[in-house]
Amino acid sequence: MITHLLYLHGFRSSPHSFKARMTAEWLATHRPDITFWCPQLPPSPRAAVALAEEGTKAWPADPARRAVIGSSLGGFYATVLAERWGCMAVVMNPAVDPARDLAQHLGEQQAWHDPTLRFEFNAGHVAELRALAESIRAPAPLTRPERYYALIAKGDELLDWREMSARYAGTAGQLLEGSDHGLTDFALHLPAILAFLGLDAHS
Repeated sequence: MITHLLYLHGFRSSPHSFKARMTAEWLATHRPDITFWCPQLPPSPRAAVALAEEGTKAWPADPARRAVIGSSLGGFYATVLAERWGCMAVVMNPAVDPARDLAQHLGEQQAWHDPTLRFEFNAGHVAELRALAESIRAPAPLTRPERYYALIAKGDELLDWREMSARYAGTAGQLLEGSDHGLTDFALHLPAILAFLGLDAHS
């Protein structure tokens, strides 16, 4: 039974993501017994994964007690951690090859939710993404696809749904005919995500 849930946001995003906030609000209302953490991730992929591991070090080691949700780049990070931990993971429009994709976005970046927050994304960060992919032998198949729930939108304007579907073949989840990269219809899909994680509302 899951007692601890980690949420990892995407590139240029933050804990202020509406998906993160909606998940946190639902848990606070219906499952306050669940420990939920959505940290602000640093630009460095290596540091982002290290932060997630350090911040969950005191959580139960039993993989059945913890799970991770990730969106876009956070979906890649969630996959890295789920493969390391052996826990359940929900990935939403997950980045499949972020080293390739983000190599086109080097330089100063502006945060989505706070235009005053800027950070540098550089070639070293791309190399860190490659190293993380190699650490889980990507693009080799997932070790246990049944641990994953993949929410993939054909209407994603940034990532190729075919590539995402191939990477997460054999997983539970939904392939949406429309929607978009940010999953603006997330409220429709949250109940299925929570059900997959066994986090139904307490009566």
